[in-house]
Amino acid sequence: MDRVRLSFPADDVVHRHPLTVRITDMNYGRHLGHDALVSLLHEARVAALASRDLREWDLGGYPCVAADLAVQYQAETRWPDALVVETAIPAPGRKAIGVYHRILREADDATVATARINLMLVDPQSGRPVVIPAGVREALAGAS
Repeated sequence: MDRVRLSFPADDVVHRHPLTVRITDMNYGRHLGHDALVSLLHEARVAALASRDLREWDLGGYPCVAADLAVQYQAETRWPDALVVETAIPAPGRKAIGVYHRILREADDATVATARINLMLVDPQSGRPVVIPAGVREALAGAS
């Protein structure tokens, strides 16, 4: 089986967000479930963008949508583990912003998962992707 292998761009970290695994985040295997992980990543991403005075629902006048998500699981985590989500945002492409997350377990600094999500800004009328506005690029560049 081919596995997803992601390389976390540590030089592009823009934010570190502390989180705790909640009891409702647990799955039948008694560890952090995939659906909960996606929610935790979303919270960390919104906080990282907010640290740059950006809002996911209004990036230069456009909302963003997830084009794809890749997750590489590397360790299990359980309630009530304390986590830190590092968010890295390299220079965006013409129409996509790649956001990387590395989830670390504070107790032993183990990497729980690495994730990449590609965000596209869309015109709210047509639903079509738009070019990343200069103001968004500048705010993200200020993060580096």
